[in-house]
Amino acid sequence: MSRLFESFTLRGITFRNRVFVSPMCQYSSNDGLPTPWHFVHLGSRAVGGASLVFVEASAVSPEGRITFWDSGIWSQQHADAFRPIVQFIEAQGAVAGIQLAHAGRKASTEKPWLGGQVISDGPFSWTTLAPSAIPFREGEPIPHALTLGEIDEVVEQFVRAAGYALDAGFRVLELHAAHGYLLHEFLSPQSNAREDEYGGSLENRMRLTLRVAKAIRERMPDELPLFVRISASDWVPEGWTLEESVVLARELKTLGVDLIDCSSGGNVAKARIGIGPGYQVPFAERIRAEAGIATGAVGLINDAQQAEAIIASGRADAVLLARAFLRDPYWALHAAKELGADAPWPPQYERAVR
Repeated sequence: MSRLFESFTLRGITFRNRVFVSPMCQYSSNDGLPTPWHFVHLGSRAVGGASLVFVEASAVSPEGRITFWDSGIWSQQHADAFRPIVQFIEAQGAVAGIQLAHAGRKASTEKPWLGGQVISDGPFSWTTLAPSAIPFREGEPIPHALTLGEIDEVVEQFVRAAGYALDAGFRVLELHAAHGYLLHEFLSPQSNAREDEYGGSLENRMRLTLRVAKAIRERMPDELPLFVRISASDWVPEGWTLEESVVLARELKTLGVDLIDCSSGGNVAKARIGIGPGYQVPFAERIRAEAGIATGAVGLINDAQQAEAIIASGRADAVLLARAFLRDPYWALHAAKELGADAPWPPQYERAVR
């Protein structure tokens, strides 16, 4: 009996299994709007048996995009454009989710396959925002340090984006507080040198993430789950730590967050990360145990037996796959067959299963 393919319920949503499609930037949007690429990319993963399909990091404002070509959710036009994609995902028996994001100082860059460097001038560039005037890499443009009033506006942008996402029909929202983007920048002493109520102590550095999570939770219906993706460690001395992540997770739980999506890194350019299969699973395991909250494991989870072991051993409640789903949109269906689990194929494809 496969644990990976057991159903999983959070609030009023039951996922058909514990295989989730991680948010994966496609750098293929037009003014933040999804294109036919997104319909095919996201829809095929729902057809392929995943229980939750996340739209990539979607900016809550134009300046919150990583690149000019990122997905966004800052207007009614964006909600309307996403609605048919959401409806298709849900029609396949999956749940549609979206990750709400602000890139902070890591914005205004080129597409990764074109080098990913900062674009410092021209129509595809803009002034980046951050907790402090500290660039991600030495020599990059200095970001604008947000004023208290501008922080208030960022909170409102996240809340408005949540409203548009709900209007589009998304049933899971995820707050992006990882990978060196704006909320992570506030959490980490490596990027936050503020001396006001948003800097210094752990309580102060957590303030913006907790404030945004609380505001979004209050905007959401009670029956819909809220996730938060965090980088559980900066992987450097005097950076954000796993111990602090446990504290943050406990606080997020009290605010009504339902699952912590446990990634790591991204905030310190020179960090040395020991990457290997399942290298971030211990973060999910410890946060689950010590904060008493559901967790998702992510990072080089590639094969069915590996994913099954993570769930069966209680190290996480779900696995979020990225590159594995890029290689194989039907990863979940193939994994179910390998594990002897019941995961029905779409009737249009059934003749290929025999």
